[in-house]
Amino acid sequence: MMILLMLLLQTTPVAPIVKGTALPPPGTEEAQVMAPVEALLRAIETSDGAAALAATLPEGTITATRTGPDGMPQRQTVRWGDWAAKLSPEPGPAVEKQGTPAIEIDGNLAMVWAPYTTLIAGKPSQCGYNLFDVVRGATGWKILNVTYSARSEGCTP
Repeated sequence: MMILLMLLLQTTPVAPIVKGTALPPPGTEEAQVMAPVEALLRAIETSDGAAALAATLPEGTITATRTGPDGMPQRQTVRWGDWAAKLSPEPGPAVEKQGTPAIEIDGNLAMVWAPYTTLIAGKPSQCGYNLFDVVRGATGWKILNVTYSARSEGCTP
């Protein structure tokens, strides 16, 4: 019983994830992880559902988290196919500017964490953080899931 208690109380120190300081150089494993992320961002900007699906895995999801008007957390999750089918142009050019990512890789699993701001016709529409779950398979790195926070206040271009 004492050993079980000691194991339950044991903590392994883990260094905090440091926000990225630079984009990965071409040819690195980090750059390979970022390739489907960058492809998905381009697909969003061009409203190209087929390109979005090419960068993702069909069993994955995209989840938006927000604070509702009542101050309560809200969450909406959609499968990639359903999301891509509804991808349509915004009124005016839409660009998602992603900040410098933090990238963590362990074998065939990677995580990309980065701030973003979405601009519609050059004006901030929403901002927050993207969290990409990226996995390596037989055809290379693909995005399994994306979870992002979305707010409309405090966004800068």
